[in-house]
Amino acid sequence: MTYVKVNNPINKSFDGLMNELFNELPTSFGKSLREDVLHFPPANIIENNEQYKIEMAAPGMEKADFKIDLDGKILTISAEKKAATESKDEKLIRKEFSYKGFKRSFTLDEKIDSPNISARYENGILKLELPKKEEIKGGAKQITIQ
Repeated sequence: MTYVKVNNPINKSFDGLMNELFNELPTSFGKSLREDVLHFPPANIIENNEQYKIEMAAPGMEKADFKIDLDGKILTISAEKKAATESKDEKLIRKEFSYKGFKRSFTLDEKIDSPNISARYENGILKLELPKKEEIKGGAKQITIQ
């Protein structure tokens, strides 16, 4: 079976043209625009009564690849994957996936109990738990009329 790709810009949809533009447009550093600008892992931010959670999809990484810093109210998550060394006995014929570094920052508000932030990495998802501070709640008080 022979596969033939026809490149006819008239028959392409707007989405197809935009995908081609972002995937093939070179920058001054020899990388595509997609590699330079659009690469960052997607994140979910969840809130419940006790805490906020940040879940970041970063498959293929290891715990040692991540660096999490808290500077004032700025939480910065970065990762750098070390390049694997090639074996002398094996030859790489095609390489379709690679691991790129990233850096994302989140601004925290005063509700976060910063010293108790925790993180874990499992099944390709980096999970951070940001507990909320205990609010001092005034107990019910009855006022007597004198």
